[in-house]
Amino acid sequence: MNHSKHHSRHLRHTARLGRWLPSDPKHLNEWLKKAIEAAEKKKAPFHPVVEEFLCMIEHDPEMYMYFTQMFEEQPAFSPPPGSGDIKIQDYHQMLVIINHVLTSAPEFNTTAMVGCPINAILDFPMITQAGLAAFLSPKVNAMLKKVLNVWTQYLDSPDSRYVLNTSENGWLSPAALKALHMEDFIHDPKAPYFGFKSWNDFFIRQLKPGARPVAEPDNNKVIVSACESAPFAISTNVKECDAFWIKSQPYSLRHMLDGLFVDEFVGGTVYQAFLSADNYHRWHSPVSGTIKKIHHVEGTYFSEAPDEGFDPAGPCNSQGYIAHTAARALVFIEADHPIGPMCLIAVGMAEVSSCIATVEEHSRVKKGDQLGYFQFGGSTHCLLFRKGVISQFAAQAIAQGTNGTDSPIVKVNSLLAVTN
Repeated sequence: MNHSKHHSRHLRHTARLGRWLPSDPKHLNEWLKKAIEAAEKKKAPFHPVVEEFLCMIEHDPEMYMYFTQMFEEQPAFSPPPGSGDIKIQDYHQMLVIINHVLTSAPEFNTTAMVGCPINAILDFPMITQAGLAAFLSPKVNAMLKKVLNVWTQYLDSPDSRYVLNTSENGWLSPAALKALHMEDFIHDPKAPYFGFKSWNDFFIRQLKPGARPVAEPDNNKVIVSACESAPFAISTNVKECDAFWIKSQPYSLRHMLDGLFVDEFVGGTVYQAFLSADNYHRWHSPVSGTIKKIHHVEGTYFSEAPDEGFDPAGPCNSQGYIAHTAARALVFIEADHPIGPMCLIAVGMAEVSSCIATVEEHSRVKKGDQLGYFQFGGSTHCLLFRKGVISQFAAQAIAQGTNGTDSPIVKVNSLLAVTN
């Protein structure tokens, strides 16, 4: 694999999808340098979950090989001018920085925000040959889930509110409030931290009633956007089984759906869109109908499509691929006539991994009702429809640039598509 070729090609894509990592590589290098210095200066004892991670690596010969080789195999290309060339040196340094991250919350920044710090730590090793193997391993992903659960506990705590301030890098600064369109959300500007109980409480903030009206709520032929998100791809005539790991990342229903109700969707349509770091992170029902089944898949967290090469958006440019491999929630809905069976796939990406459903099987939902949310964060999602159901997508729902980089945000509950 020619890493230099892949790197130069991807650097031309200046926007990191969703603003989870900085658009300019030098900002990521600066963050990583500061994180290394802060973690090593702090010299904090390892959290028990980090100790467990260390033991897993060093006591399992396969894991020891992978986590040694992935740092040795980091692509040896020349860094962008002025960016520096900061890389994690080995798995022990990786764990020192992860240990530091477990008691920190993401800060706001208009150009250099690192919303997914563990993703940033693994940006290079995750795409090496050893990294590709390691981050597909169920054993590694079970360990990563434990680590991310510990971080979630911190982000659920009042201590995490220190980033909810009015400083330049605070989420209550004028620039942040403007980017967040905070006027659309329930909050109390007179209360400490605007009334939020934790970082996660702020992150999954709720819209004010009426802020996102449902398009034609009584018209069953109108499908609305399930998330506040930017279009990534639309695919028709989707196959039961396909080579989803290649460059084009086609959709493979058997793998996306974990084998459930596959026959109902063969030849159908997939719509995929991604959520940005400053988006609303709850999912709403795109149709009226009955919840048929909710199924959670224990998947990957830091696995990328091999054919992407070094992916500076890691793994944002691999969204088609991670719809098959990543931790995700499948919400099957028996929609009212004429739509019939459909499925929402909420996909966790990197640290943005907890997919929380807030509805129950066999319950009735109306178009626009909440189905669940991402915690911490937002990631990507797919809507699956049967063959012949979709007549056309609204112009706003069609990706405008390469991998949707120039696509405008489609507001939740707004017109997405119409049926035949």
